[in-house]
Amino acid sequence: MERIDDLGVKNLKIIQNTDLFCFGMDAVLLANFAKAYAGDTVVDLCTGNGIIPILLTAKTNAKKIIGVELQKEPYSLAVRSIELNGISDRVEMINDDIKNVFSHIGEGKANAVTCNPPYMTGGVGKVNPNDAVAIARHEIATNLEEVVYIASRLLKFGGSFYMVHRADRLCDIMCSMRNHHIEPKRICFVHPRVNASPNLVLVEGKSGGKSGIIIDNPLYVYNDDGTYTDEINKIYEREI
Repeated sequence: MERIDDLGVKNLKIIQNTDLFCFGMDAVLLANFAKAYAGDTVVDLCTGNGIIPILLTAKTNAKKIIGVELQKEPYSLAVRSIELNGISDRVEMINDDIKNVFSHIGEGKANAVTCNPPYMTGGVGKVNPNDAVAIARHEIATNLEEVVYIASRLLKFGGSFYMVHRADRLCDIMCSMRNHHIEPKRICFVHPRVNASPNLVLVEGKSGGKSGIIIDNPLYVYNDDGTYTDEINKIYEREI
């Protein structure tokens, strides 16, 4: 079933299908964590229904934001959401495997690359019988190593890669980034609440960067009473 959700920022909306994979907080956190500047080109890999490119139009001054999505159904939703919001002058969608992205964009063209990839490795966790959901959640069509490799080829020297992933994959993320000449530069751990271990991590790396990393203050999602923290409300641009 389709629905139109208000994103709560600059009157942006998104068309979602509840039978497919709907975006979660991790996508919102990544769009807030990523940085892009006037004139920049940003590529969002595994873009799904286009939530990150759409939010980046409000949160950055990037000139061009390109989403790459393998599956036709989420791609179609993204295209329609872009038209609904009147942002086709800034956002473009590509319906193809990320392995083929260079035939569309070329190499070394992006100032920034973002990705909210499938989290679950093969053989881990129950695979959803819905193919669209399974591909979004499990490393079926791509995996962490491939995502980082593709990002490294898309980035200009000095360009930035932004990823959200499970906190327990941090070692894999950092090793993969260094293997592909993306130096980890900033990390933010996301905790469900104070005194709970982090379940997500936001990572920024720089193509060809020098060693040296900044650890941001931890981000807590819920207060003890189950309400969102002030930090999360600010990210969602809600009144506190």
